[in-house]
Amino acid sequence: MKRRAGVLCVAAGVLFALVAGVARAQKAIPEDADFWSDYPHEQLADFLVSRMSDEELLSQIFMFGWNDKTTSLLQQWIGARGLGNVKVFGWNTDDLPKVAQGIADLQRRAQARRYKIPLFIATDQEGGWIRHVKGETTVTPGNLAIGASSYPIDAYYSGYYINREIKTLGINMNFAPTVDIYTNHQSTVIGPRSFGENAAHVGELGAAFVAGSIAAGVIPTAKHFPGHGDTDADSHGKAIEIDVDVRTLNEREMLPFKYLISENIPAIMSSHLKFPRIEPNGPPVSLSKEFLTGILRKQLHYEGLIITDDMQMNGATSYARLSDACTLAIEAGNDIILSSETADLDEQLWVKNLALVRSSAAFRQTVQTAARRVILHKLAYFKGGNAAPLYPDPATVRQSVPDPEGQAFFLSQACRSVTTYKKGTIPYRPQPGERVLLAGHQEYPEFFAEAEKRFGKCARFPYKADMGPYHALWVHDNLIPLAQGYDTIIVCVDSENNATAIRALEALQRSGKRVIVLSIQSPVPAMNLTWADSVIFGYSYSPFSFRAMFAVLAGDFEAQGTVPLN
Repeated sequence: MKRRAGVLCVAAGVLFALVAGVARAQKAIPEDADFWSDYPHEQLADFLVSRMSDEELLSQIFMFGWNDKTTSLLQQWIGARGLGNVKVFGWNTDDLPKVAQGIADLQRRAQARRYKIPLFIATDQEGGWIRHVKGETTVTPGNLAIGASSYPIDAYYSGYYINREIKTLGINMNFAPTVDIYTNHQSTVIGPRSFGENAAHVGELGAAFVAGSIAAGVIPTAKHFPGHGDTDADSHGKAIEIDVDVRTLNEREMLPFKYLISENIPAIMSSHLKFPRIEPNGPPVSLSKEFLTGILRKQLHYEGLIITDDMQMNGATSYARLSDACTLAIEAGNDIILSSETADLDEQLWVKNLALVRSSAAFRQTVQTAARRVILHKLAYFKGGNAAPLYPDPATVRQSVPDPEGQAFFLSQACRSVTTYKKGTIPYRPQPGERVLLAGHQEYPEFFAEAEKRFGKCARFPYKADMGPYHALWVHDNLIPLAQGYDTIIVCVDSENNATAIRALEALQRSGKRVIVLSIQSPVPAMNLTWADSVIFGYSYSPFSFRAMFAVLAGDFEAQGTVPLN
């Protein structure tokens, strides 16, 4: 009996100690506490949202676009209402010190408010084609080049160095990686932004990119849920329907997202895509409770942030006017509502939804849940020890951008990715007196410069990268007569119109001329140019990719990359 009593006393003591420990951890938070107060994240998030006004709760889940022309309006949103998030779009980002200064000013305004909740500052810096922060940031080989090398370590260090550059500017969230599968080979909106066509491989490379991003200190965001790869249309311009069934969606498009969710991806972007065979007559995924709450939250057990794609896109506003679309996006389960344009202070986007917060207990609870999740992620990030600076120093930006270590890495990555699609006379070395013509994009001077480093002075025929059908006809009519006077024509191809324009060179190839094709961006347009002597895929207009392609052409090394498409 005494032993039992002793055991009970010990158990009671342990229980008392546990209760006392919990009580200490959950001690009452004083009214003057703020974001930076030292309390457990969950407890502090509860404290903050319980005391925030309706305006502060709603503002915490909006994200508006920044450029140097909207700074004053954004300052008003932050100062008067507590706007929680800002997106840096690619319209005014050539002057990196100005970008850093603008971000520092916005964060100072946020810190002047009573709860001192910092801003998530986001951008699209995927690498390769999509690079919203310009200036001296690195133009990298991109995702399809990573898929061609097939090394997860290339994905890791791409995420690491890309994000280390933007972190210097105070950007703490990146809408990357794109984990859409290159299912539709005619896609012009995804294309080389994808890691490739194999869903499992895309998931693996996406996870490596995510790990590199986190190591660099920037929050990654996987997009575009549940998968944008099986269409050749662009949801910026219209509502897109993807005709796949539940099984295909589960086993193909969503597979990379499932993999990333198992790896605890912190943020996912919802797409403005419709899936009529899954939700007949339903809204775009970004406005769909079925997809975001039913599938993403409940079925896939995702607990991170859900962020809409730009609500200004026609894929959303063709379904409902902007203010109503924002309401539907909130009710569907998005935590952050993104608008590329900064709304005026009295726009319906704000007025209508604030009225709903005040009149509907259910809508207010949804907003409060989203705001709490945003704040909880901010607490984990900003107090995690590796966050981007709140106040980046404009004077030191150019010391870190471009990233010095990254330059050597991206050149090596480009070399691992280059693919010889048709070998022909590789290595190519011009004979004495051989006449060489370079036909390439005037926007990419590296094409001409790298060729002339290798082969000496060459004739040039420049044309536009963004080639419409009329310019393609002009190229065809002018290039062919000119090319007849040369022995070797080295052509750069980046689009179907571009490929069409140079197909007439096939007759010259048959007549004894040598035509060499260097393909950048998607390799698909150049796959039908095998009549040429040699075809090399570089997957990007990065200077590193041009350097690697000409190195392969000259025989410095043999290309090891493989086309990441079936």
